[in-house]
Amino acid sequence: MYHVLQLGSALTEAVTAREVCEVVADQLLPAFGGQQLALYVVRDGAMHLIFHTGHHEGFLDWLEGMPLHAHLPGTETLTSGVPLFIESQLDLARGYPGIPVGEVSSWAYLPLVASSRPVGTCVLGFDEAHQFTTKDRGVLTALAGLIAQALERARLYDEEFALARGLQRALLPHRLPVLRDIRTTARYLPGTTGMDMGGDWYDVIRTTDGVSLVIGDVEGHSIPAAATMAQLRSAVRAFAAVGHSPDNVLAGVNHTLIDLDAGLLASCCYLHLEPGGHRAYAVRAGHPPPLLRHPDGTTEVLDLEVGPLLGVDHASAYPQTPVDLPPGSVLALYTDGLVEERGTDIDVGIDRLRTSMAHTRADSLDDLADRLLRHARRSSYRVDDIALLLTEAKGGDAEAC
Repeated sequence: MYHVLQLGSALTEAVTAREVCEVVADQLLPAFGGQQLALYVVRDGAMHLIFHTGHHEGFLDWLEGMPLHAHLPGTETLTSGVPLFIESQLDLARGYPGIPVGEVSSWAYLPLVASSRPVGTCVLGFDEAHQFTTKDRGVLTALAGLIAQALERARLYDEEFALARGLQRALLPHRLPVLRDIRTTARYLPGTTGMDMGGDWYDVIRTTDGVSLVIGDVEGHSIPAAATMAQLRSAVRAFAAVGHSPDNVLAGVNHTLIDLDAGLLASCCYLHLEPGGHRAYAVRAGHPPPLLRHPDGTTEVLDLEVGPLLGVDHASAYPQTPVDLPPGSVLALYTDGLVEERGTDIDVGIDRLRTSMAHTRADSLDDLADRLLRHARRSSYRVDDIALLLTEAKGGDAEAC
């Protein structure tokens, strides 16, 4: 009962299939004295290894890819739903002639069945001959049910997560345009789980009279938030494409969001770079201010006039501020997930990012982006998505190469 409760408690905290496998290994091997553990799942009617721990690298290699109808202990225990406890190599040879034995002496094959659906097989291996008591067999049989339920739940979570991340990537630019006199690079780091999707976005828009840079964040973490983000990104592109000034672009996007009646607010920062890439006009709708690193490394928080969040009022105005971008300077647009920390004022996080940007030496713009995100990746308190768009001014004419 202790092992059942202990494993059950640990499995409630495991979310992904990998976490479930690690919990099973951590709990089962010490409890029963095993040295090897392998977890196989059923995909397309065949067995596939998803986890193995132990010092025998080839443990159960022969089970990989085997169909469920194969005459093997790992498949028969699953199709019958009855655990197999094999206490010696001789017993294995008698029941399944020709199966590789290796250096393992005893095996416990546990069928993982959830809601009458075959999920997979959990196999414990023992280097020395092991006798399974009646109590061992009963406890392991009970634990198999817990493992199956947790693994099935984790499988569904992993599928949802993969779907959500795929949708999220599809809503963001597949690649940024290559421009003559500025370099750009972007990073997106999701902070959500399962089907939760963030509303952060970025874009680089080539226009007839320069280049527009945009970053934004729709409130919430949900499919509606992501859908609204996609609509706003399209709206920004539409207004920029017809040559609207930055203040009118955000005014138009603000009207769009209100007319969508999504019940969501959004922040945004939009800059339009004139040809040559050294002069820009910026507008800000309740969004964290950009950072500008000068060629000598000095980094400042740009003091832009700020308008209200998008979606508040049809009459909202978004004043634009001129910004000079000297050759060799780097502009950073980011969402609040990069600078917010629980219990800390956002201004502290912005100044920390400014300091990091000033003192981080990187061989390329991509390297700088990765280094700026490194702290965020390590943080255990991050619950929000992060979008980061870096732009380096080179000089000349901001047209496509």
